Amino acid sequence: MKQFFKQYIPYYKNYKRQFFFALIGMIMVALGTSGTAYVIKPVLDEIFINKDETMLQVLPLVVVFLYALKGFGGYIQTYYISFIGSDIIRVVRDKFLSHILVQDIKFFHEKHGGELLSRVTNDISAIQAAVSSHIAVIIMEIFTIIALVFVVIYQSPMLAFYGLVILPVIIYPLSLLAKKMKKLSHETQEKVSLLTSILSEIFNNVEIIIANNSQKKQSEDFQKINKEYFQIGIKGVKTNALVSPLMEIVGAMAAATVIAIGGMEVIKGNMTVGSFFSFMTALFMLYTPIKRLSTVYNKFQGAIAANERINDIFSQKNEIIEGKDNLQEDIQTISFENIALKYGDKIALKDINLIANKGEKIALVGDSGGGKSSLVNLILRFYDPYNGVLYFNNKDISTFTFKSLRDNISIVTQRVYIFNDTVANNIAFGEVMDEKKVKDALEQAHALAFVEKLENGIYTNLDEFGSNLSGGQRQRIAIARALYKKPQILIFDEATSALDNESESIITKVLDEVSADKITFVIAHRLSTIKNADKIIVFKDGQIICKGNEESLLEGCEEYKRLHAHASM
Repeated sequence: MKQFFKQYIPYYKNYKRQFFFALIGMIMVALGTSGTAYVIKPVLDEIFINKDETMLQVLPLVVVFLYALKGFGGYIQTYYISFIGSDIIRVVRDKFLSHILVQDIKFFHEKHGGELLSRVTNDISAIQAAVSSHIAVIIMEIFTIIALVFVVIYQSPMLAFYGLVILPVIIYPLSLLAKKMKKLSHETQEKVSLLTSILSEIFNNVEIIIANNSQKKQSEDFQKINKEYFQIGIKGVKTNALVSPLMEIVGAMAAATVIAIGGMEVIKGNMTVGSFFSFMTALFMLYTPIKRLSTVYNKFQGAIAANERINDIFSQKNEIIEGKDNLQEDIQTISFENIALKYGDKIALKDINLIANKGEKIALVGDSGGGKSSLVNLILRFYDPYNGVLYFNNKDISTFTFKSLRDNISIVTQRVYIFNDTVANNIAFGEVMDEKKVKDALEQAHALAFVEKLENGIYTNLDEFGSNLSGGQRQRIAIARALYKKPQILIFDEATSALDNESESIITKVLDEVSADKITFVIAHRLSTIKNADKIIVFKDGQIICKGNEESLLEGCEEYKRLHAHASM
């Protein structure tokens, strides 16, 4: 818990005014609560025993004032502490997502999307109560305990000893319960993460699930994890619920001792009835904030467990270090010199030597896993080679900033990413939307004609995944997005593999038109799309085994002949 406070207390310096008002509210609650206990003495002694009519007129107003003080104070502290907690969580969630988005692509391959979603939502939400209501309860109940202890000691120091001496005894069993709660909270967060991952997979792949009649299996898998989540949750409820009876038993023992000793003091005349009942009221009221503190302490364990999972992500460091230079010059050449790349222990590329010049369309072909996409990943600096250097105009790619590098590169993949937004915003994605530039990009992508026929033209809202467009239309939207930022390097990663012949023909035509003043890389399984390539690079097992145009490769490259023959079947 010490580490948790050390991490989050600095956030409060941005909310000094709100915290001041919250603190005032907490003090008002503490004074109202202790004052209510203290006023029992004059009510009994002055009104019921001494029959003082003046006090009969005054004390009811005092009682009303004390409860109003307590109620209004509670309102103030609840509002301001909730404001602080909610805003801290907003800041943490923003910071957390920003940290995730600058991680290496390797990070996203290793972490399941559902798991990250769970950490951004569930784990951070678990912290919210801790930095708002839980901290408020701790501070307010500490103030209340101090005020009530003052009343208890003031009324009778001797009885206070018997009433309070039992409290240290309860610390050990409560600490055991807290440790148990922390362990259960860890398990709960893991199960929530797993549930979110399963749901994410189901909703993202619902078509294939239904097509393969896999609904029952998916439901059973979910039910199994959901039941485990329930079982862990109910253990947490059982553990947390032990706090109340434990405190009740200890409190009853203390109260019984005080009644026996205090009753004798009243009988002997050493203590007034009012003082005794004021003492007992304060003592009984004292156990309520102590019990709340114990409960909150247990609940805090869930926030601590969630925070440890969040810090696990915050501790992730990039392996790929960003350069400091801006890539502003005209890119004339891209040179791969003795490049080798590994994914863990697996060698993806070895001994790659290749030069790409401005205006060239370079096709990358070969079997799946041959190294084509790995080469593209290096251009985008998704990965760095473990050997060799990649040069842009004879400058090491690692010297450039990520932004300036990727501002000059556009990629169109087999999987088209369409967002639930307008056509215009989908195309200008990541940049300021300019209507003329959007239409120019659409025209270059041979997509303007069909977009203008949509209900609201470029301002037509597209469904998630672009389900209200055909496959060819989605692909042309993706190409328009790639062209919008006027890149110097274009990458088409199997962009036509899932299209019909007519759509493929359109995309191929677009490719030929837009690549004239750029360096263009085309990964293709359909060899019909790369007949006009300036260079065809044949990959096998992470190596380049042949280079040339189609005519020369059909004459002298056995691997290309095999690929060509297979494509013609």
